[in-house]
Amino acid sequence: MPTSRHRPRPRVARVALPLAAALLIPATACTASGGSGGDQRLKVALAFPPAQAMSPYGDDAVTLSRLAVVEGLTRLDRNGEAQPALAASWKRDGDLVWEFTLRKGTVFQDGTKLDAAAAARSLTAAQKASPKPRVLSDTTLTASAPDAATVRITTEDTDPLLPQRLANPSLSILSAAAYEDGSKADPAGHATGPFTLTDVNGTVGATLERNDTYWGDKAKAPGLDVRFVADGTARANALRTEDVDVAEYVPISQASLLGDGLVHAFPSARTNGLSLNTERGVFADPAMRAAAREAIDSKALVDGVYEGRADTAQGLLGPGVPWAAGLRTAPTGRAKAATPAEVAKTGQIVLATYTNRPELPEVATVVQRQLEQRGFSVEQVVRDYARLEADALAGTYDAFIQARNTLLDTADPVSYLASDFTCDGSFNITQLCAKSVDTAVDRAASLAGTDARHRAEMTAEAAVLGSDALVPLVHERFVQGYDDTRVRGVALDPMERTLITADTHVG
Repeated sequence: MPTSRHRPRPRVARVALPLAAALLIPATACTASGGSGGDQRLKVALAFPPAQAMSPYGDDAVTLSRLAVVEGLTRLDRNGEAQPALAASWKRDGDLVWEFTLRKGTVFQDGTKLDAAAAARSLTAAQKASPKPRVLSDTTLTASAPDAATVRITTEDTDPLLPQRLANPSLSILSAAAYEDGSKADPAGHATGPFTLTDVNGTVGATLERNDTYWGDKAKAPGLDVRFVADGTARANALRTEDVDVAEYVPISQASLLGDGLVHAFPSARTNGLSLNTERGVFADPAMRAAAREAIDSKALVDGVYEGRADTAQGLLGPGVPWAAGLRTAPTGRAKAATPAEVAKTGQIVLATYTNRPELPEVATVVQRQLEQRGFSVEQVVRDYARLEADALAGTYDAFIQARNTLLDTADPVSYLASDFTCDGSFNITQLCAKSVDTAVDRAASLAGTDARHRAEMTAEAAVLGSDALVPLVHERFVQGYDDTRVRGVALDPMERTLITADTHVG
């Protein structure tokens, strides 16, 4: 059972474009705008509107990264290994201290120079943010600038994943002007990436311009016109009619209609799961959580909702984490499931999910039916993610269906395990607080050797699954939309950090 503790407070044929899409994608976004050499602006449809006014400390940081606005001291390669970015090199000084040497000649989008003081300021601001970025949920760092070119980072505990951690978009480096407000960090015009965020129109859209002072290869597109289109069918139809050049997360229902030339599917590290509130309500009882787990039929979801374009649930870590299957162990400490008769005596549960991923409302309907067949009485709440996140983090719902990238924070699942399932986790929707889980996650985080850490992470997975705090539903495959005969350089990234790059362009 959970124990009491302090919890951070939250935070084919062409068809006519539907009216909803037409309203979200104005005609002005459909005309090419000349840049240097007559190149064309990119029109992009994203599924998720800003949830925190483009704050770099929450999920909006991923949006900034996917639009090539922000950068950190490091970046990740395809294997999840840290590579130079704003830092040209780094070295370790003992168990707790790292020194990063900055890339020479880098300037922020506002024209000020990148130096170690600026980098230390950004990292310190992220560490002090409330709530903390998920990537810092299992570590504490202190950044200083011994000279203009060197950032010295000290961690409270041994952190072998620090170089990977610093590639997280929430630890992006911004100029001093980004912090003038005092209550927030503003990335607009104050980052270092190949595109500069110049305007955000609430949850409707955003405008970005090419950063001509970028330290790397200059962007081939002169700018981006971005629309936030929560409706997946509207995104797909906008792609069909060329009202957008790139549409992320094409719904499964639209994939076969669009055809192979417009649809690009690839494996992901994303697990869709049913988070159960372990702190209060029906699912505070482990026997009821076990009953919910036994009610779920993953194959029915794969076949019926995802039309075979997903993988049945294997654990917290699916096929997108290829080493996991060979190290998986059986869940530990599971309770005996309540009988249907016992379940039927409980009160109504609230099952919530969001519309931004078009399959999830249908998943919720199937899961509701499966739970009801077990004896649960279920009420659904389905809204835009931005309207649900704070309540989900606060434990308002009995059950919450979400799609979670298990490698998003550090390219290693230890950060995901810490943020989502430990007592002090900053993204702990299950409200889980179990000593066995905390101990297992802490051990994994302390190990420098990759193989040993992976084995420890699977021990932690077994502990989480044993609690039945989260019931894995399916492992997604990503489907991104663009016409590969006219749009080049779109990034197909299993970790979801990149989509638009300096190389993305029309032509």
